[in-house]
Amino acid sequence: VQLQASGGGTVQAGGSLRLSCSASRRIVALNAMGWYRQAPGKQRELVATILRRGSANYADSVQGRFTISRDNDKNMLYLQMNSLKPEDTAVYYCNAESYTTAGTLIENYWGQGTLVTVSS
Repeated sequence: VQLQASGGGTVQAGGSLRLSCSASRRIVALNAMGWYRQAPGKQRELVATILRRGSANYADSVQGRFTISRDNDKNMLYLQMNSLKPEDTAVYYCNAESYTTAGTLIENYWGQGTLVTVSS
């Protein structure tokens, strides 16, 4: 699966952005999709994940401000980001994974990243 992230840009603190990630094939078979981010000088960190049937999990730092969603019919993943803060500045990557029923990772894909800059 090839993932293409888009929607990054520069926004003032308190503003909103919506990130999109398109997949080159059907995503309905992918167990989990998610967004990660990497700020300058820091390790990549989990932002949010969403399972095939829609249950989502968020990092504490974005809980209540960000919303992850997926459209299995359109093969798209989204991240709505509201009330953005300067500390949200990072390159955001989309990710997709599949597992066996026993929980063994069998597929793991990354998009190329899209830069989000939040000015104070």
